[in-house]
Amino acid sequence: MSEPATADGRPLPRPLPARPWIGVNFWSRSGGPRMWTDRYSPGTVREELDVLAAHGCNVTRSFCFWPDFMPRPEMLDPEVLGRFEDFLDAHQDRGLATIPTFVVGHMSGQNWDPAWREGRDLYRDVWLVGQQAWFVAEVAGRFRSHPAIAGWLLTNEMPIYGGSAATPDVTAWARILLQALRAAGADQPASTGDGAWGIEVTGQDNGFSVRRLAPMVDFLGPHVYPMSDDAVRQHSVAALVCQLAASFDRPVVLEEFGVSSDFASDDNAAHYYRQVLHSTLLSGAQGWLAWNNCDFDDLADEDPYRHHPFELHFGLTDREGAPKPALGEIARFAALVDGLPPELWRTPADAPAAVVVVPEHFEHALPFTTDAHRQDTRQVLLQSFVTAREADLRVGFARERDGFDGSARLYLLPSTKALTGPGMSSLREQVVSGATIYLSYFPGSTDVQRGPWLYGLEDTFGVRHHLRYGLTEAVADEEIVLTFTQPLAGIAAGEQLRIGVGGSIHARTYLPLEPAGAEVVATDAHGRPAILVHRLGAGAAVLCTYPLEYLAANIAGVNPEPTWRLYDALADLAGVGRPLRCDDPRVACLAARRGQHTLASVANLSDASVTATVRQAGRPERSVELGPYGVETFILTP
Repeated sequence: MSEPATADGRPLPRPLPARPWIGVNFWSRSGGPRMWTDRYSPGTVREELDVLAAHGCNVTRSFCFWPDFMPRPEMLDPEVLGRFEDFLDAHQDRGLATIPTFVVGHMSGQNWDPAWREGRDLYRDVWLVGQQAWFVAEVAGRFRSHPAIAGWLLTNEMPIYGGSAATPDVTAWARILLQALRAAGADQPASTGDGAWGIEVTGQDNGFSVRRLAPMVDFLGPHVYPMSDDAVRQHSVAALVCQLAASFDRPVVLEEFGVSSDFASDDNAAHYYRQVLHSTLLSGAQGWLAWNNCDFDDLADEDPYRHHPFELHFGLTDREGAPKPALGEIARFAALVDGLPPELWRTPADAPAAVVVVPEHFEHALPFTTDAHRQDTRQVLLQSFVTAREADLRVGFARERDGFDGSARLYLLPSTKALTGPGMSSLREQVVSGATIYLSYFPGSTDVQRGPWLYGLEDTFGVRHHLRYGLTEAVADEEIVLTFTQPLAGIAAGEQLRIGVGGSIHARTYLPLEPAGAEVVATDAHGRPAILVHRLGAGAAVLCTYPLEYLAANIAGVNPEPTWRLYDALADLAGVGRPLRCDDPRVACLAARRGQHTLASVANLSDASVTATVRQAGRPERSVELGPYGVETFILTP
């Protein structure tokens, strides 16, 4: 079977269905991971599917629990296969589809080996890789023509089951299994099921490189379960991850997300679902699979729930199959999506005029760089993304490793310690050509080569620094007070921004300098330059002498915080248009044009009811009433 490809030979992804996948990861409450044994209950499965269908779901993700499906090498259990076929028939009867997952050795806090694995390496042992490929080909070959099959996933969270490995080994393993799938005649969309946890998204190198795997798969599937100390950051992580994954020219399906009722009340779980669903739609996700369909209270004395009891209660229905409020959010979201023109999820959004720069040091383990540096970067990428939302600024991500194509008007470098020499030179060229770049100084959070790794810092930003080798200029104040001595777009002279101070002692610092061509527009409480603007060619380079985003990222419950005013001013300075505006930073107004339509969202980021005054050019102001964490998503009329 020949693979679809572009004219220059690059593989094309198989298209996702016309209606986006909206559904759940599915285990029946009759057996959980052991549902394919004699515990299988056709009636219970059908009851569970009926509830999902009634709430707008059109797909499930199902799991071929490896020890039960393949009890011996090159042998499939015929009774298990028969139950799985009944499961597929039940979907078809209800107009549902499913995405089977092949190598399921990890589930809900435990790894489960077939007895015959005997400790062999899942990626590098030739015989064991062959067994996995055989399993994929046999299951796919039997069921590839069933109308209920929507797609395929190779594994469930393989980095947890198989562990980390070298990227070439993981890539070769994935290629072999995908080739086995296609050789079996299965032509539905497929992906790896690894959670998109590669270094390009997380900053942690587990060998599952999103950059290397993306050309082989048809979609990328993040699994997102954040832990945070700030509600706005917590509700924004999934949207950030979807956008980071979308850098690699493949559709993004939010393959797993959800909450345990042991960790969140029903009302707060519904708030989380609402914020995640709508924000990821605006961030370009083309499918949503919640974790999971039901609670498993009757399995509390069995592994993995015996030792991970919170895993019992991730369900959208309770132990009796009754819907929880979060399933109501799924139903309302499905109704919204059903009413949208298909191009609003099938057509990529226009490239944002404002981008956050992702340093090569984040997604590439360059020599003698540290995990701590990459985790700092991940923190500030999230805080910068949140700050942009508060300023009604839709941002994209420009990966330094891919170069800068000149399409952006504003480049944000939040609390950026390191860029490559060519990357910094390229950004300077963007400024000369008319762009605006913004950098906030950051020496890093550790004492490893503490200081800026930025070629041409002084010339680009028109300053001369007064750093001392091996030393930092510590911030002694409990808050940073920035006083604008001159107007900066919408910030008037005399206005002040008060910024909290958090994080490592190594990072709570400022950059001592003097202007050398730049104009000081704000000073700190000690009269020192804090924000400077350097006109360079047709553009401007803006430097902040404090790591504002890093400091905020290390304070609990800080958002919204005043850095949004600076981002607001930077957007105006760069001439970045924002179709919708609201002066209340608790309300995020974002819009993304796709094809002939613009999708817009007005989201309350707070736990208080808000009356938002929303402005649109050429239209009268309108008031939008939003309950706690409420969201309105709609097509924006020009």
